[in-house]
Amino acid sequence: MGESRDLLTPEQRSRNMSKIRGKNTKPELLVRKILHAKGYRYRLHGNAAGGKLPGSPDLVFASRHKVIFVNGCFWHFHDCKAGLHAPTANAEFWEAKRNRTRERDAAQREKLQESGWAVLTVWECELRDRSALEDQLTQFLDGDQTGNNSKAQRN
Repeated sequence: MGESRDLLTPEQRSRNMSKIRGKNTKPELLVRKILHAKGYRYRLHGNAAGGKLPGSPDLVFASRHKVIFVNGCFWHFHDCKAGLHAPTANAEFWEAKRNRTRERDAAQREKLQESGWAVLTVWECELRDRSALEDQLTQFLDGDQTGNNSKAQRN
């Protein structure tokens, strides 16, 4: 295959990329809305009584010692169609960047678990089935305090 070219100019691509947010994303807001409506209360973006948590989890349930990350499939290299899509423009850069993100996520999840936090990662693609998402969130938050349920260990 020949080298693919980006259809946008570097300036256009830069402008587009600068608009992508890391906090308060639509998927994160949806998860927060579901949980708040169910009566769960949480802190945002890694804030806990002892300071910032590794990886700055999107939602922190300090009294339960549980955290939730809401990850975009593309950005965090999920095993779904969107996550496995590899850009052809600047392919080496994107592959390296996404691999570093995956490795960083795993290291942060491990640090949290070693500190006694149960960790759940909610993937953007899982938001399509709201009923299943609600069940997953409720099971994680109301399950055992050790985080040993299978959903809590998912990547």
